[in-house]
Amino acid sequence: MADLRLAVFDCDGTLVDSQHSIVQAMFSALDAHGLEIPEAHHVTRMVGLPLEVAISRLVPDADVKMCAELSETYKSSFYKMRQNGMVDEPLFPGVVQAIEHLKNNGWLLGIATGKAKRGLVATLDKHNILEQFITCQTADLAQGKPHPDMMLRAMAETGVEAQNTIMIGDTTYDMEMAISAKTSAVGVGWGYHEKDELLEAGAIGVADNTDDLITMIFNMDNGEVLSK
Repeated sequence: MADLRLAVFDCDGTLVDSQHSIVQAMFSALDAHGLEIPEAHHVTRMVGLPLEVAISRLVPDADVKMCAELSETYKSSFYKMRQNGMVDEPLFPGVVQAIEHLKNNGWLLGIATGKAKRGLVATLDKHNILEQFITCQTADLAQGKPHPDMMLRAMAETGVEAQNTIMIGDTTYDMEMAISAKTSAVGVGWGYHEKDELLEAGAIGVADNTDDLITMIFNMDNGEVLSK
């Protein structure tokens, strides 16, 4: 029997383009506390980090209590937006075909995301792809990126060895997490960090589109060939 293989996807910036909703919720939280509103790209740079870590970087003068309060306000703002149908998280082009292609060729699929479990389920359910992923690691259940905990948990749940596991994401936090977990990492060029940053952080390559991504994964050789 061939060794099991696991492809772990980031969510925001990799599967779905959620930047508009994330930025709006963060702006609402900062405004509610009378804080200065940054440029949007400063917010998207933090996507993928644990929420309170991201806030501490956006508001360097905030103490632990303030970061916790801002985090709760952000979550409340995002929840209200979702309840009112104002959350916009479209799938990137070709994502459904890519995950189906991997699954049909024997890959197990997982998620490692800075989202909480409730938010992840809402996002993936909306696009009818939740059932494609047999392991879902979220920031409220595991240590956040770039700590390797999510990758280690995903491998433990699926029984897949590190040499047969790959992380697919759009940020340096994804790449660093994968390298710390001793797995391979591939970047995607349609997300929130630049190609050069992803390569410097440890990505084997950066895909420009989902066709490139599939080709890259099936041509990778990380000690053993990771293609069918």
